Amino acid sequence: MKILTSQQFRYLDAYTIEHEPITSLALMERAANKFVMAFTEKWDVSHPVVVFAGSGNNGGDALAVSRMLAEKGYQVEAFLFNTGKGLSADCVANKEQLASTSVLFKEVTNEFQPPRLTQQHIVIDGLFGTGLSRPLTGGFAAVVRYINSSSATVVSIDVPSGLMAEDNTDNNMAHVVKADYTFTFHAPKLSFLLADYAPYVGHLVVLDINLMDPENDETDCEVLMPEATDFQKICPNTARTKFVHKGLMGHALLVAGTKGMAGAAILSARSTLRSGVGKLTVVTPDENRPMLQVSVPEAIVTPREEISEYGQMVSGFSAIGVGPGIGTDEPAADLLLFYLRQVQAEQIPLVLDADALNVLAHHREWIQQIPQGTILTPHRREMERLLGEGCNSFQLIQNARELAIRLKICIVLKGAYTQVIAPDGIITLNPSGNPGMATAGSGDVLTGIILGLLARGYTSIDAARLGVYLHGLAGDFAAAELGEESLIASDITQHLPKAFKSLVK
Repeated sequence: MKILTSQQFRYLDAYTIEHEPITSLALMERAANKFVMAFTEKWDVSHPVVVFAGSGNNGGDALAVSRMLAEKGYQVEAFLFNTGKGLSADCVANKEQLASTSVLFKEVTNEFQPPRLTQQHIVIDGLFGTGLSRPLTGGFAAVVRYINSSSATVVSIDVPSGLMAEDNTDNNMAHVVKADYTFTFHAPKLSFLLADYAPYVGHLVVLDINLMDPENDETDCEVLMPEATDFQKICPNTARTKFVHKGLMGHALLVAGTKGMAGAAILSARSTLRSGVGKLTVVTPDENRPMLQVSVPEAIVTPREEISEYGQMVSGFSAIGVGPGIGTDEPAADLLLFYLRQVQAEQIPLVLDADALNVLAHHREWIQQIPQGTILTPHRREMERLLGEGCNSFQLIQNARELAIRLKICIVLKGAYTQVIAPDGIITLNPSGNPGMATAGSGDVLTGIILGLLARGYTSIDAARLGVYLHGLAGDFAAAELGEESLIASDITQHLPKAFKSLVK
């Protein structure tokens, strides 16, 4: 699925109108009909409906919805705000069709007398759509504040009014509708998928209105959300021949754990092995060795203290992962710098996570030494430490994208819809995963999965995209069995086999 810009959505509308062919009014009717179908599946006629319509095509959608709901027996009151340069042609056409319906219609050209809204009411927000380019002010801002202050359920058409489809850096979020539901057309808008704006979108429902995509330069985009079938195309690399042996399945090196942080090494090691790697060596402090050898008997354990000045050469390893629980003190910093230099010389795939990223944040001059093709797996706070604080979700993604392009690395920005940013700047949003995975150690498990895939020969971008998807999918299987509230990181690892099997099948 492409996550298009607001300009590209307008292009698809125009292209569909020209090539289907279909009139713009008929396309609006189609969209309104899809909205009404979704609406009536959720709320019955016992709920009075109040519609707020703007003067543009989003308002035209809202008026068409008003007519259709009235025809289905709903009690509908519609307010059309015509306070500016007049109505769009399709909005005018839908306004005229209201005359023969039971809709209680009021056109607001000057003063607005707000209706009484109760908990029983459903408000349909059709004030502004994707064409909005500046924050709401004046009367419209007041209407939004009134909607947000009510106890009614709010359903936005396509976009919560006041919310920009992409960048809300300069927006006044106090003047954005806080929808309980957003019924959007064709595909989600980028801002819907970012943490900062989730409170305004509410529950997201995507309605297919059969827009045509010519798949030309006009609809090429930087942001994608793959489906399961896209990951199945990557996953055939899991197929094993009859005569395969562990030496052909890769040898991963995991540098993880410090005093009191053996768990990070154990979680990462287990998930590395569950990702199908042939062999795994774990470098960890000697005091962690008994726990590792009992908890992960399949792994080779090399105590950090036995590596003379970290002199274990990296040649012979298929991929290296550094970071989970290694600490941020000077010895940890020396350890990271050693492996950065060794990997650079040997050109071995590398994944950096957790404390490795925190060390880099304290030694930003080392960031330039990150080898090309390396995978970084920060959560938001770790990314902010690397790039500087004060960013909103959109800015953080853009800054991470610039870093990925400049250093030719992959960045996995963890969270809901984890963003995998490729060296060419393409951003892949991950569709799998659930809130139950917001638990200590979940990131350590992801590092292990990606490390295992890297060691098996997947490219950096495929390992990152597939690893993130498998991590989320395993979490979904775990949540389905155990519930989100009780899910812990090791549950994700235990459900990795099921995630792999579902993709291969």
